[in-house]
Amino acid sequence: MSQLVSLVATVLNEAGSIQTLLDSLCAQTRPPEEIVIVDGGSTDGTLEALEHFAQGSPIPTRVISQPGCNISAGRNAAIAAARGPLIAVTDAGVRLERDWLSHLVAPFESANPPDVVSGFFTPDPKSTFELALGAITLPTLDEINPVTFYPSSRSVAFKREAWQAVGGYPEWLDFCEDLLFDFALRDAGYRFAFAPQAVAHFRPRPTLKSYFKQYYRYARGDGKADFWRYRHLVRYGTYLVALPLLVELAIAHHPLWWLALAAGLAAMMRAPLQRLRPALAGLSSRERWIALAWAPAIRVVGDVAKMLGYPVGVWWRWHYAPRTPWPKRQR
Repeated sequence: MSQLVSLVATVLNEAGSIQTLLDSLCAQTRPPEEIVIVDGGSTDGTLEALEHFAQGSPIPTRVISQPGCNISAGRNAAIAAARGPLIAVTDAGVRLERDWLSHLVAPFESANPPDVVSGFFTPDPKSTFELALGAITLPTLDEINPVTFYPSSRSVAFKREAWQAVGGYPEWLDFCEDLLFDFALRDAGYRFAFAPQAVAHFRPRPTLKSYFKQYYRYARGDGKADFWRYRHLVRYGTYLVALPLLVELAIAHHPLWWLALAAGLAAMMRAPLQRLRPALAGLSSRERWIALAWAPAIRVVGDVAKMLGYPVGVWWRWHYAPRTPWPKRQR
């Protein structure tokens, strides 16, 4: 039996992309019974566009203005205002496949329904740089282990009761909040399923500067939530210890150490280039060279952004983090 599904999202200054999301919602082969969107204080016309959509939408739509709320508070407010026992979540800046929601909610209608269903997401690039960035930084479907995959809130659905039981999204965390929410759900014993056909397309950051800012914030969120501390330590060890040491050995001792340095750099670029290679197939020769030229810059800029953002988050955690038990899997 089909259950009432409420689709929720939060937005902030998304005038350039909000219509794409709304159009893809209206085009769903299995539309939600309602849409609830929280606007966090847009100043670019996004709120007005949403209110105009709500007036004529074929799907009952509620728009809530909540200036100053972060994405966690916005999602929690939207879910609290929604009526459905099943909550589907997506983000602004996303274009949903027509059968996205159909695939996302199908497991809940099975004989042994899960509590959480993870959809998938792919890049929707508009330039060669965006193509390279999306290919290098995002996992491909064949890299995903459905058993251990943690969903992004670009494409996820869950039972309302599970959201309530873990206290909702963590409102003290401004980035990586969906990952902490995932960890809390797993630690509480809720069962996950993977729906790879439930695809949300999103546009990668259009410039190196905006990409740096994005990954700085992600790493700051890691520091605040105490995520992936060993991965970050390995990154610091690579850039601040191993690479300088190899350069010093090559200069001061023997030029063969340059080969070790080259091997290390090649190893760093192996995974990004492997991910990028399939994306090059449809490009012209010139575009391929441009994409390949972007690859090392994307890798280094992303790593530097993480190394700068992580200690800022750790400092915040030491001084301001709430004194509550956190999920075990976060480290």
